[in-house]
Amino acid sequence: MHNIGILRDIVVILLVSMPVLLLFKRLKLPAITGFLFTGVIIGPYGLGLVEGTEEIKIMAEIGVILLMFTIGIEFSISKLIKMRQELFFSGGLQVLLTISISGLIFFLVGQTITHSIFLGMIISLSSTVIVLTLLVAKNELSTPHGRISVGIAIFQDLAIVPMLILLPILASKEAFDPAGVAVRTVLSFGAVGVILLLSKLLMPRFLLMIARLRSREAFTMGVLLIALGVGYFTGLIGLSFSIGAFIAGVIISESEYSHEITAEILPFKDVFNSLFFVSVGLLLNVNFLIEYGPLVTLVVIGIVLVKSWIIIVIVMLMKYPLRIGILAGVTLAQVGEFSFVLIQEGMDLNLISEFYFNIFLAATIFTLILTPFMIKLAHYSTHKISSGIDKIKDKKGEDAHPEFNLNGHIVIVGFGLNGKNLARTLKEAGIQYVVVEINPDTVARYSAEGENILYGDITRKEINYAVNMSKARVAVLAISDPSSTQIAIKVIKSINSKVHIIARTRYISEIEPLLKLGADEVIPEEFETSLQIFSKVMRQYHVPINIIMRQVALLRGESYSMMRKEPEAAPQLIHLDELLQRGLTEVYYIDARNSCAGKSIKEIDLRAKTQATIISIIRNSAVISTPSGSEKLLPGDSIVITGTHQAVDDAIGFLESGMPDSAGKDT
Repeated sequence: MHNIGILRDIVVILLVSMPVLLLFKRLKLPAITGFLFTGVIIGPYGLGLVEGTEEIKIMAEIGVILLMFTIGIEFSISKLIKMRQELFFSGGLQVLLTISISGLIFFLVGQTITHSIFLGMIISLSSTVIVLTLLVAKNELSTPHGRISVGIAIFQDLAIVPMLILLPILASKEAFDPAGVAVRTVLSFGAVGVILLLSKLLMPRFLLMIARLRSREAFTMGVLLIALGVGYFTGLIGLSFSIGAFIAGVIISESEYSHEITAEILPFKDVFNSLFFVSVGLLLNVNFLIEYGPLVTLVVIGIVLVKSWIIIVIVMLMKYPLRIGILAGVTLAQVGEFSFVLIQEGMDLNLISEFYFNIFLAATIFTLILTPFMIKLAHYSTHKISSGIDKIKDKKGEDAHPEFNLNGHIVIVGFGLNGKNLARTLKEAGIQYVVVEINPDTVARYSAEGENILYGDITRKEINYAVNMSKARVAVLAISDPSSTQIAIKVIKSINSKVHIIARTRYISEIEPLLKLGADEVIPEEFETSLQIFSKVMRQYHVPINIIMRQVALLRGESYSMMRKEPEAAPQLIHLDELLQRGLTEVYYIDARNSCAGKSIKEIDLRAKTQATIISIIRNSAVISTPSGSEKLLPGDSIVITGTHQAVDDAIGFLESGMPDSAGKDT
């Protein structure tokens, strides 16, 4: 009957989760908040529908282990090196400052040093899952604040490993001894190093062994054995289970099996991880929340202010504008999923009292729920602040003199791949241009190389004045920030209504809003990729290049209207079946490896085999028209073939194989 009770609890969780998740999806809120809310509803302090909270907690711990395992797989050493500035400088400084400042606050209100450090650790971590979900949903992953947010979040995920190692040391009953703590920390990291070395030696051999079995079931079981087994081993020596799982993931990330392992483990991770967030919701004491609501509110506000302001200062130190700092700060202002891991570990080690446990549990849940709304408010407020500053400066007549005294020039906003290619082409053509870039490192690098580049935020009027936007002929917005693109279009048009604005965007759905704001042309990457695929598909059917170009021009016409209108309102394309009924010509090159080389046209007998005809041979820049049957095909010849589409396909297939009995098989 006990087992039936556990099964009943899981059924209840799934039954309540579905409608809650559908509601949160409609509200465009992250699934994590839905799972937390589900736990609150069905928990012992809610409707009391779940009874076996301990069993759910055990399954949730498996979810944490698998989460750490997959994070370890994602964080290969090479990836970490590429993100070193956003990762190590901004991430390391954020964690250190948050622990120090918040720890000092807790120490001043009466907590011990060790407890203050522990509470600072809890606050220092943000939710990588929520950060990534919201940035991807708003297409802001490649924006400056998106890159900084992801870099800091990744460092926080990595920081959980030393934090978990330090917890038993902080929980020690002995008097706080810095030297003793340092020794035990070194020993703990030494143990991790030994496990890392053993895993490096043994794990690749084990993976090769189970891969050779060629059994998906065996491979999946082997992967679970690695994740849970290494975690269990680290638990035996007094460290966290999660550390072992993370180590196993890092080792596997460097192997050729990493992608397959991620695919196999992902469903298990998602299911158990969902139970983890539900289990956190189960722990929320609603009665405590009602009784201490004002205190919880104060803690939530304090966490958001401390974390956001620390990140704003760090971003400003990196020489980014205040707007980027505010957006990055608010994006990371919540307390993350790994803080739940620390809270529960701290409870087991008596590092946190039940009173503080309930306060931080409630505060963490509310910061997660509030994050999407805070980000929307941050976008709105930064735009209003910037507009207000610009209006004040306009009245004072400030920044009205251009830094670049150009006329009829092009302003390139963003110096990524697209911006660099455009600048290179304009330079070759002798057309004047100036670049506006918000990344200070990029500006410093290319300014030293003599590039016409200015550091600044194009959404600010003074930057537009500096590049003499009032006399510019074209403005190209080649940035990956939809929000900034929209604001920039309005600002640019307010300064120069005649400037021709070309905006880059990612999705077709963003074309109409940008056109309404004043953009003259919008180029969506999503559709340009589709056009490239379309062109290559048409080439496989030997559609003449001029027809392909005409089709592409029709599709690009009127700002990709075909993809945004009803079928009857879209431009009419030439149907492929009409083209296939017509004849065409194709050129085929004979190389030295082709077995047809050295044979005569009569010996090949292409017309009888495929119904296609060789009408000429191009040899050493000379054209042999209507060659006779005795004419031999030599290496280096290009032969011109004519016939129907099917016949030409058969002929090319025949020439590719060079074998008479395989004619037409490739078609």
